[in-house]
Amino acid sequence: MKRELYKSLIIALALMLSVLSVNAQRFAILSDVHVSPGNTNDEKLREAVAEINAGDADVVLMTGDLTNEGSDEQLIHVKKILDRIKKPLYVIPGNHENNWSQSACKTFNDLWGSDRFVFEIGDLVVIGMNCGPFMKMGDGHIKQEDLLWLDNTLHERVTSRKKVLSINHYPILADLDNYMDYVNVLKKYPVITHQNGHYHTWRQYETCGINGIMVRALDMRDGNYGYTLLDVDLDKMWIHIYNKVLDKEPELKYAYKINLDYYDETMPVVSNDVPVGFEVTKVFADNASIFTRVSIDDKNVYFGNSLGFVKALDKKTREVRWQYKTDAMLFSRPAVAKNAVVAPTADRRLVWLDKKNGKPTFEYKAAGPYVADGVVVGGILYQGGYKTFQAWDVKRHRLLWHYDSINNYCQAAPVVDGGDVVFGAWDTYLRVLDRKTGALRWKWNNGRPNNLYSPGNVVPVVTADRVFIVAPDRVTTALDRETGNQSWREKNENKVRESLGRSEDGTLVYAKTMDGELVAMSTMSDGCEEVWKEDAGFGYEHAPCIVLEHKGKVFMGSRRGVLAVFDRASYRLEFTYKMGSSEVNGFDVDSSTGDVYCSLIEGTIYRISIK
Repeated sequence: MKRELYKSLIIALALMLSVLSVNAQRFAILSDVHVSPGNTNDEKLREAVAEINAGDADVVLMTGDLTNEGSDEQLIHVKKILDRIKKPLYVIPGNHENNWSQSACKTFNDLWGSDRFVFEIGDLVVIGMNCGPFMKMGDGHIKQEDLLWLDNTLHERVTSRKKVLSINHYPILADLDNYMDYVNVLKKYPVITHQNGHYHTWRQYETCGINGIMVRALDMRDGNYGYTLLDVDLDKMWIHIYNKVLDKEPELKYAYKINLDYYDETMPVVSNDVPVGFEVTKVFADNASIFTRVSIDDKNVYFGNSLGFVKALDKKTREVRWQYKTDAMLFSRPAVAKNAVVAPTADRRLVWLDKKNGKPTFEYKAAGPYVADGVVVGGILYQGGYKTFQAWDVKRHRLLWHYDSINNYCQAAPVVDGGDVVFGAWDTYLRVLDRKTGALRWKWNNGRPNNLYSPGNVVPVVTADRVFIVAPDRVTTALDRETGNQSWREKNENKVRESLGRSEDGTLVYAKTMDGELVAMSTMSDGCEEVWKEDAGFGYEHAPCIVLEHKGKVFMGSRRGVLAVFDRASYRLEFTYKMGSSEVNGFDVDSSTGDVYCSLIEGTIYRISIK
């Protein structure tokens, strides 16, 4: 009773103080509008825009999830609606624009100019940026170059009187894998509050002294549609937040005194003990984020970064030997052939680069972005693209065949085995093509029409007579390799997702569960036979990082930068090692040394040696 009375008094006091002073601003915040052309949200967003135009907001902020699937059609459609806003408008994308983007995140920047913004109004610096996840399932992530931009921009703009309003799609909590890096920048400046969406709910929270508010979605799933009004009064040092339901008066939701007395909190120190026989070494830290796996030859490690650079890293000196600049973030690792590196780019090209100096020697312009890893086998590049799959003679720059009956983009690397090319796409289908001609041998889907349940970002496991996949439907499926008929389908006991691998002898298929376990299943059984399962201690897990067995050890990576190594013979977890805070992109073996390499989204590359 006393608590309720106290809350009522606070709100009453807030209402008394809500008469805005001269140095005060009102922001209208739209978030999580999830418009598809013709859906209910399409109509309600138009109504919200009309209300905002008739209201007294100074500025409009759009904090992400404009669309459902991030398609170009949906983005262009939403922009036409938002273009009707007659007040200054600032827009950032959300996870639905980043994770399933048809253009590999390029169309958003083309339409709005950038995926981050900064402006000043009165004594307030308002700054917002993209936070992913980028083109695959994962936690939110602030790119390394954006953290540098954030710090440099605030250092330049924040003078003695200035305060900061921070905007993002995600809360500054564990939803962001590198949230403490984000906090450590923001805490250097007087941040009055952080505003975000994503959860379609109201919530007030605090991170290291910084106050945060999760604002409402357009559709709160309770029959009401609307937006948020944020009043900032820097003279009185008060913030008022209102729930604005369409066609109704604003309702005060939160009111609080601005507090800039941050307390100090740092990331806990993690002890990484590596057992005898192993060595884990950070070999490179980039100035940008890395979303690609790495490719390796006898001299270099090749990768792409979020600034659009393809780079060749000398394995001995750990220095960049050469780099090539593209015009968009890179999500596909470079494919290495005998005398060339072929870079699939998100600016819709395949670029042949000289291995010695990185200079382009040939390029092919495609209809859509490349976000899939290619595989070079016998001098032939097998490469998935947007609505296409291609086979190229690398040396002769010649397209041998292409299969174009795909209704979305390919993402993971294909498996080339015998006469088959096996791959999935984000159109619900797994396909097997004839390796020589590109003719379709068979295709399979799980019966669910939603593209988001596709085997689009999993590298299949292929044995002599079966193909195994996992997907966002959280089920392991075994298919007859010859016919595509379903051999067996696990019934969601293990909650797998997109992380798969195989044993070196081909008798086991490995999958990482969403509870952070490694489960090993027989590839020879007529049903789903679980051979062993071991917990890595990851907790909740969803990173689509392949599982690798090498030299009798099984490597598994987490969404939070943790490496787990298991012993195949004893079914035992040997050790875990915290390499960083962000997602492990994947593991690849250096055939010349036997070392294992992996990259992390935060821009680091590690080498794991088994002595």
